[in-house]
Amino acid sequence: MTVLSIGHIEIYTGDRASLVDYFVSALDLTDVAWVRTDDAQSSLLEGGDVRLLVTEGPIAAEYLDRHGDGVADIAFICDDVPATRERALRAGARPAGATAVSAFGSVRHSLLPATTRYAPAGLPWVPSGETRAAGPRPGHIRSLDHIAVVLDPGDLAGRVEFYLEAFGFERYSSEFIEVGNQAMDSIVARNPAATATFTFLEPVTSRAAGQLDAFLARNEGPGVQHLAFLVDEIVPAVRDFRDRGVEFLHTPGAYYDALAERLREMSVEIGDLRDTSVLADRDEWGYLLQLFTRSPYPRNTLFYELIQRRGARGFGSANIRALYEAVERDRIVAE
Repeated sequence: MTVLSIGHIEIYTGDRASLVDYFVSALDLTDVAWVRTDDAQSSLLEGGDVRLLVTEGPIAAEYLDRHGDGVADIAFICDDVPATRERALRAGARPAGATAVSAFGSVRHSLLPATTRYAPAGLPWVPSGETRAAGPRPGHIRSLDHIAVVLDPGDLAGRVEFYLEAFGFERYSSEFIEVGNQAMDSIVARNPAATATFTFLEPVTSRAAGQLDAFLARNEGPGVQHLAFLVDEIVPAVRDFRDRGVEFLHTPGAYYDALAERLREMSVEIGDLRDTSVLADRDEWGYLLQLFTRSPYPRNTLFYELIQRRGARGFGSANIRALYEAVERDRIVAE
């Protein structure tokens, strides 16, 4: 009854061709295979250990009408699919198909055996012309560092408890974050192998409404706010992706003036960080560098993060505050 890892993440979209082009042309993922059925057409993309399933068609219509483009399925690779499903149902999950259960909002977890190659299994998958027959090609994205989920106010503790009971996750850390007159609660939970990590967030309703409230309104409920992709070297990755058309959030110059004082040992890198708007932080184990994209979707919900870890293990308040402040700045400018 153990979740071994994340098998793939399925994104429902109204324009599969354009989204596949974004991932392949801009983020350098590889188009591996595709499949067409009566109610859907899907493309399987890979980058490092990341696997994305991009799906359009009647199967996605209800989701898209309510939420717009976004994550509909986070598939778990399990050592025992029936036992994991039964454990999840006992913990309060709802059935979402023969081998899937509800997660949060309209998101589900498909439960897959470790032998899965293409999912859903049993469909007429066709290898793409870009399939990496000779092995993985060089690329910046290595793996999925974490998934950030925005929950309704008051649902945080119960939702985390559900993941502990249903999937054997462990509570890793928690933070109460204040930014001006706004506030949010966050809890990080992950499987014992640390190969499936979730950052759960909820707005604090006793404070002023902010970006989490705005996400819940645009998304019409809880959902995946962003996917964080681990890279080896973030500065060249940002420059490459930026040249390919990816739009990143801008970081004010004053941030780097303060960073030069806060992290003096990184002074020789400040110029590169400033040029790319990359944020930096430190915990007791090392350093963490990160940057967030603008959402490429019409409803401005799902977006992506690039993250480089130089020994850092945590999800401290400074990191989460950096995300909150960066998105809040962008939200205010857009309004």
